[in-house]
Amino acid sequence: MKSSVDLIRDPIPQLLVRLAVPVGTGFFFNTMFNVVDTFYGGLISTKALAALSLSFPLFFIVLALGAGTSMGATALIGHALGSGNREDAELYAAQAVSFGVLHALLLTAAGLVASPAIFRLMGASGDYLALALAYMNVLFAGSIFFMGNYILNSMLNAAGDTKSFRNFLVTGFFLNLALDPWFMYGGFGIPAMGIGGIALATVMIQAAGNLYLLGRVRRTGLLSGRSWRLMAPRREAFRRLFGQGFPASLNMLTVSLGIFVITWFAGRFGKEAVAAYGIGTRIEQIVLLPAMGLNVAVLSLVAQNFGAGKLARVREALSRALRAGLLMMVAGTVLMMATAAPLVGLFTDDPAVVARGAGFLRVEALVLGAYVILYVNNSALQGLQRPAFALWIGLFRQILAPVPVFWLLALRLGWGLPGIWWGFALVTWSAAAVSILYTRRVMRELEAEADLLLAANSGPPAASGPAPGGK
Repeated sequence: MKSSVDLIRDPIPQLLVRLAVPVGTGFFFNTMFNVVDTFYGGLISTKALAALSLSFPLFFIVLALGAGTSMGATALIGHALGSGNREDAELYAAQAVSFGVLHALLLTAAGLVASPAIFRLMGASGDYLALALAYMNVLFAGSIFFMGNYILNSMLNAAGDTKSFRNFLVTGFFLNLALDPWFMYGGFGIPAMGIGGIALATVMIQAAGNLYLLGRVRRTGLLSGRSWRLMAPRREAFRRLFGQGFPASLNMLTVSLGIFVITWFAGRFGKEAVAAYGIGTRIEQIVLLPAMGLNVAVLSLVAQNFGAGKLARVREALSRALRAGLLMMVAGTVLMMATAAPLVGLFTDDPAVVARGAGFLRVEALVLGAYVILYVNNSALQGLQRPAFALWIGLFRQILAPVPVFWLLALRLGWGLPGIWWGFALVTWSAAAVSILYTRRVMRELEAEADLLLAANSGPPAASGPAPGGK
């Protein structure tokens, strides 16, 4: 099955819409999936809601490894397709499967062993620790299904298909609406599992997604009957997947570490602050959905057009995506500023949590544009096979800068919890500014290299007369 879109010939504005809208729709339902989990966790208790928030940094490790590997595979497969090398595209697709499976198995083992100590380090104990482990251990056990969906979606994205993953996420949301209360409260032969039932519902839906997405990938031809022979690990393919995917994974892991940092500082101000942060990030994710759609669209477009040597289209995709994303975030900023408290109140009736969550949202409303800049530029650099910058800027904005800034504002200067929120805003905008400067430099360098190559291939005009050595 050939893709219904031509990423190297169709108009860029049309492609951005056709790629980004399904992704944004899918991510909306994925975020609502998480909102449903948060809602039912809140029905158990405030402590269970805090346990979900506490678990998110660890769960994000699963997502980070999957998403990073997916981005690396998309860049390599898309580049191969753009340059017309179908055999390499199929090889990278098969190698991505074995690469992902091996990492998922290692992640499951490491997560189950290390999670109790990590939760204790974050301040959990007693029932609080038990709830966090009941949720997280189930997710770690199902890591292979999360990784499988990321890998399969990387192939679809590289081929220009963003609709299949959207279909899975939409269906998964409705399944979660039914499975969460069933597994949590029990019934029809299923025992009541509490917070562990919420996690089990998630894993089962991910497993079903593996089957659906595999069928869609097979229709692209990137995976076929001969792919089994191509899945045996190959050093060069693994090296390139690692080189492209590992920085992206580490970048996302820095987000997880950044959440650890924020959670640790927020925890100094009580469990209500941690719960407020968890609710606030869920709401923020919904507002950022358009930027997430542009993120995937830019990666797919840049990877194929860079492979085809069409740098003008790469620049156009980048500039149009940035303008569109920033314009949409203006509306998001107004929405979050005006409705912060009512939005948090949808998830909890605890007045302390509502007050702290509303304060978080009002500050984060001013940071939405910075997220757009970072997401779009990082995706463009990934498509240009320059993934390392995202890692370094991630380390800066998630760990190196927040620790001293949070300490200074929240503790030393006595700003309290708002000092954490304002500190994160300051750090994020400074990272966005650096991102703009670096991406512009990379584009100028690539365009200069292309001009030199074109001049060299053109060569000087041929001299008249006989060739050297002729008569």
